[in-house]
Amino acid sequence: MLDSIIPKLPMRNKTITEDYYIEKLGFERVSTVAYDDYVMLKKEAVEIHFFKFKALNIKENYGQIYIRTSAVDEVYQSFLKNNVAIHPNGNLQTKPWGQREFSLLDPDNNLLTFGQDAS
Repeated sequence: MLDSIIPKLPMRNKTITEDYYIEKLGFERVSTVAYDDYVMLKKEAVEIHFFKFKALNIKENYGQIYIRTSAVDEVYQSFLKNNVAIHPNGNLQTKPWGQREFSLLDPDNNLLTFGQDAS
């Protein structure tokens, strides 16, 4: 009966968040209705929502999501081509737990990890 999950992450600035996810990561707006304090973005089957948290201290933000993909190498290369900064400890690699993955931090320090089964 459960169909999907849509994470909600904090953002400090709607314009910066939209620019990053749309221009850098290739997401698009879900709705044509504009909300001042809320953003809904989607790329393929992945949807992420953002709520305004103006007082967010990015050094204390532990927002994280794990995005599964069937083409992690291609996603990684597409982000590199688009000058997306990869997390300093998150370069593409096969992990001991059997996932090939990489990570990045968005402008509000939300950690996005992209992974694929390495077997």
